[in-house]
Amino acid sequence: GKVVQVVHVNRDVTERKQAAEKIEKIAYYDSLTSLPNRRLLLDRLNKMVPQAKRKHSKLALLFLDLDRFKEVNDSRGHSCGDQILQAFAGRLQDIVRESDTLARLGGDEFVFLLTDIESELDVCVVADKILAAIRDPLRLEDCQVHMTTSIGISIFPSDGNNSEDLLKNADMALYEAKSSGRNAYKFFSDKLNAKAQERHQLENRMHRALE
Repeated sequence: GKVVQVVHVNRDVTERKQAAEKIEKIAYYDSLTSLPNRRLLLDRLNKMVPQAKRKHSKLALLFLDLDRFKEVNDSRGHSCGDQILQAFAGRLQDIVRESDTLARLGGDEFVFLLTDIESELDVCVVADKILAAIRDPLRLEDCQVHMTTSIGISIFPSDGNNSEDLLKNADMALYEAKSSGRNAYKFFSDKLNAKAQERHQLENRMHRALE
């Protein structure tokens, strides 16, 4: 009944842990900006929606992309375009709170997921900060770039009860912001949804008419 011997077995798992972290980063983070990617955004959104339901709180999705980025990318080259995306991603990170998520969906598309918002006014404050951050001239090595952004906003639960609807409706509002002149933000509304459905039906009818 007495301990007469103790054997310790040690194994260095540093490489295994580093490999696991690398795989996770590839799977869940954007390689250019190191921001969460679409997969991680959806994972967090799918967790936050049920929590918000239980707490009876609100979430907001701000879907944004850079105005006329393709023109700048084509004229200055993809290397310059990547520098622009990295620089603006850094500016956007300065705005986001620890409890929120900033993700890059791809190209020049970014999404803010804001949690525990009190009212639309809170979202407007963040949207105004985003517009100002992007509007401030960006100085690269050999040039100065002037950009603006457009933002579409959807609110949980009024604009959708799941991640798919919230993203779709924020994207719809983004389209409206661009159509209204860019460098602005728009909230989703039932009117926007009706306009989108009407546009979709019109496109389908035109395709059939051409055939």
